[in-house]
Amino acid sequence: MPKELEIVDKLMSQITSGKYKVHDKLPSENDIADNYHVPRITARKAYERLEELGYIYKLQGKGSYVKDRYRQIELVLSGDVSFSQKMIEKGYDFQSTNVFCKAIKFNPKIYGFLEASENDQVFKVGRLRFIDHQPIALHISYVTKSVFDDIDIIGKNITSMFSYYNSKGYHEFGSKPSILSVAFPTKKQRMLMNCTQLTPLLVLESGCIDKKSGRVLEYTKIFYRSDCFSAYVIS
Repeated sequence: MPKELEIVDKLMSQITSGKYKVHDKLPSENDIADNYHVPRITARKAYERLEELGYIYKLQGKGSYVKDRYRQIELVLSGDVSFSQKMIEKGYDFQSTNVFCKAIKFNPKIYGFLEASENDQVFKVGRLRFIDHQPIALHISYVTKSVFDDIDIIGKNITSMFSYYNSKGYHEFGSKPSILSVAFPTKKQRMLMNCTQLTPLLVLESGCIDKKSGRVLEYTKIFYRSDCFSAYVIS
């Protein structure tokens, strides 16, 4: 393992174990270089990597300190209860804002999931989720205009898809099989979620169906900041 990564791993372990607590000052770059027998530039790059990962912050002329990272949120990944409801029930200071609603071009995967014809219009509705005023997740729901005929008109005002479904007479929900993967954020996602390019995102692809009719209501793609959540997948 390259020395830079060895230093990063060691310091991450010391921070997560509590040896260094929030706002504690970390050893200087010179001290790190001496302790690990590496050039100072290697120590500097290790600290830069830790800063990108969100573990530390720097004060000009004073050194590097342990960052107060967001608290870990227990996340149950299921499709029968809304994300908003889960967060509110757990007592979090939760907010949801609509960030876009727009039609998409034909996409075989999404259209197939929604059981939509090529002539149907599919809209994507994006909501940004906040806990304690910090962005933690981006939810994107794809729905068809043939099922929700006013989605193009009121889509930009939707902050909870489940509330919208309730208003349309859908009250019992099931989920399609989910796919969980990991990705790094795009430039736009970094701007929306206030994270660095090295912050892994948990990506959940799933779908919501109406239990009574079996109708597919949406295809969902959700991006969770991995530094904010501990996840539990429910089949």
